[in-house]
Amino acid sequence: MARVHHKSTRGDARDPNLAAVVDLPAFLTTTGELTSADRRTIVDQALTVIDEVYVHLPLKRAMHAVNPVQALKLLRRKVGTLSERQFHNEMIEIFKGLRDLHTNYVLPAPYRQHTAFLPFLLEEYSDAQGARHYLVSRLIAGFSHDTFVAGVEVTHWSGVPIDQAVAINADREAGSNEAARHVRGLDDMTVRPMAMSLPPDANWVIVSYLSDGDEKEIRLPWRVFRPDPVPADGDQADPASVAMGLDLNMELTNHARKALFIDGQVDFGGERKDSASTVSADDINLAEQSQFPETFQFQTLNSDQGDVGYLRIRTFSSPDSNDFIAEVIRIIGQLPQQGLIIDVRGNGGGIITSGERLLQLFSANPIQAERLHFRNSEVTQQIAESSALGGFTNRWANSIDLAVVTGAIYSQGFPIEDWATTNAIGQHYHGPVVLITDARCYSTTDIFAAGFQDNRLGLILGVDDNTGAGGANVFTHALLQRILPGADSPFQGLPNGADMRVAIRRTTRVGDHAGLPLEDLGIQPDAIHRMTRQDVLDGNRDLIAAAVDLLHA
Repeated sequence: MARVHHKSTRGDARDPNLAAVVDLPAFLTTTGELTSADRRTIVDQALTVIDEVYVHLPLKRAMHAVNPVQALKLLRRKVGTLSERQFHNEMIEIFKGLRDLHTNYVLPAPYRQHTAFLPFLLEEYSDAQGARHYLVSRLIAGFSHDTFVAGVEVTHWSGVPIDQAVAINADREAGSNEAARHVRGLDDMTVRPMAMSLPPDANWVIVSYLSDGDEKEIRLPWRVFRPDPVPADGDQADPASVAMGLDLNMELTNHARKALFIDGQVDFGGERKDSASTVSADDINLAEQSQFPETFQFQTLNSDQGDVGYLRIRTFSSPDSNDFIAEVIRIIGQLPQQGLIIDVRGNGGGIITSGERLLQLFSANPIQAERLHFRNSEVTQQIAESSALGGFTNRWANSIDLAVVTGAIYSQGFPIEDWATTNAIGQHYHGPVVLITDARCYSTTDIFAAGFQDNRLGLILGVDDNTGAGGANVFTHALLQRILPGADSPFQGLPNGADMRVAIRRTTRVGDHAGLPLEDLGIQPDAIHRMTRQDVLDGNRDLIAAAVDLLHA
């Protein structure tokens, strides 16, 4: 395997505006109550969203044997007999039962603004026999202990063997396939955004771990903080909001993990921290750092097989598509031209057009974009015919109208942009390219990986068996209200900041996989690299070396 030496480093921008940390019991005293009328409004809007516009409903009924419409009708009958927690639990269970990270019930205030956490990150690696191990990879500032330190191996979680505890947690998650559920169950063990999950049931956990071969235990409390808001779905007045494909929970998790464990903006004792050294645009060395450091990191890697470029894309949410593509062109122009590694692990998606337009930079041939389809219904007919989006969805209207005659479940499929726009810039990188994926890749990142494979741009190296399998364009409830406004609209306001998101257009593949849905199936990589202990503790060394080997295969 190739040995890799890192030549450059990069910093991350810091955000100082974080609220103080509180213990979980203190947070729970701030939660309120919804009236019975509020609850019925939420259930009625969920019925409209799921029964009328949710594009994957036929697929989910078949693949996961669920009936969310009937479950919501039954819930409506008993809203007045449930506690607040029971009501939210049932709503969460119904939505998560769809196994769709695009389609969410977003809890009202104060849950939606807060994240529960433990003072460490838990990451996994596989040994030579394929057995999973779980390591403490980072500790929050302000937490110190003689033996519970970075690098120790966790063996049990409140008495449950750790692999089993992660599996139990994974069963509560909405990932479309086993790999996706597992990684989200792992993430949720120590960092839990409460926008789509209620607080932990326990006030603390007892973590058993190995320190120098000795078995030890530590009791750690769950705590809660309020990060800066993440405009993950964009401004609803922005045209990009209709081209969004995003795993919101992953975006919130990444944001919270960075604030807690990278930037050190709060400490475990509850103190807010001043931002250490906010970097202005004028201070950025563009030869070593992106002007959008939250989105891109890059460097030159020197290996035994020659210099190669490395580009990490952490989100497709920002900047806008034009600036996104321009910055990638600038970055890859500075990197070695003999080979490029694009790493999209943990990327929950963002603006679909950013992912689709990016493909042309690595292809000598015109790009075929993935196809999007509505589910045929009276409400999607109204959406497709609406002028509120500047005619963005009008080309789907005719085939939805014909469904009355044809009985088709789905509309015709069209690319999200026209062929000329997707191919307007052309190829900018002519060397071989390898794409690194994992099961946290979702939505726009799924679409990008599918296009990469379907257009034969290079090989895909996965650390998991699939990507997250999020094959859709997502609309927020607020966007649906904007498209179909007024008192007679099927979409009415939600109480106390509650929200919903729905997969409204499904994505199907092109090329050798033409017609296959992305949802639930995801992208299978060409090669697998299971994360090693050295990867977890030493900057992905073995993973990058495996990617370099694949570049020269």
